[in-house]
Amino acid sequence: QVQLVESGGASVQSGGSLTLSCSISGFVASSGYCLGWFRQAPGKRPAGLASTYPAGGYKHYSGTVSGRVEIFLDNNKNTLYLRMNDLKPEDTAIYYCAVRASDRTCPDLGAIPQYSYRGQGTQVSVSS
Repeated sequence: QVQLVESGGASVQSGGSLTLSCSISGFVASSGYCLGWFRQAPGKRPAGLASTYPAGGYKHYSGTVSGRVEIFLDNNKNTLYLRMNDLKPEDTAIYYCAVRASDRTCPDLGAIPQYSYRGQGTQVSVSS
């Protein structure tokens, strides 16, 4: 049974940093899957932030967060991370990890919210 569980969300001040975690169970994430993070702010549509295809070493980032975030997978822990720096109030949202089976990299970040599996989300709040 596939299960994704996010953690690491918190309330921080502008300019701060957070690392979100997504513990994955039910499959080995390092091969044959696209893994991604997306967020949804109140009153807004879900927005894809970053994706990775570990089998090929590919990573893709949204222009809104490029340079401030890093997506990476710890193969030993089967856990996906999103490291975020220089957080801004507009980063306030619920953050979700998501995954789908794939035989190639997944550069379409807009598709992340429609991936086959997603977690329950973790809240990030950034104050000015």
